[in-house]
Amino acid sequence: MSQPDAQFLADFSAALNRHDIDAVMEMMTDDCEFHAVAGPELLGKSFIGKDAVRAGLRAAWENAADAEWVDGVHVVIGDRGYSESTYRGTSADGMRSEARMIDAFTFRDGKIAVKNAYRKQRPATPVQGA
Repeated sequence: MSQPDAQFLADFSAALNRHDIDAVMEMMTDDCEFHAVAGPELLGKSFIGKDAVRAGLRAAWENAADAEWVDGVHVVIGDRGYSESTYRGTSADGMRSEARMIDAFTFRDGKIAVKNAYRKQRPATPVQGA
């Protein structure tokens, strides 16, 4: 498999924005890891393996059905890369979040082995009329 490049990460981001779980998972290794921005562990909440990562992403999209990552800048250096973007989403309870964030990636065999998400801590605001 070819080495991922910035376009690979842009395509991954586009799949996340479409909430296209099959396309996202196709770009990840079978033993992939996703470390979410929040959770009880040192790395937030960790999802290990394709089934767990699939479930974790679906749960995130269910909590914020309009979740999107915009203004992306994607960089690959060897077997590492990052995507810097603005996260926007409205949670099921009507709270709107918007903050700059970064995903740090580790690649193996032309796919994403680790997706580690970091986001600025910023208070959510109520959506008007919700």
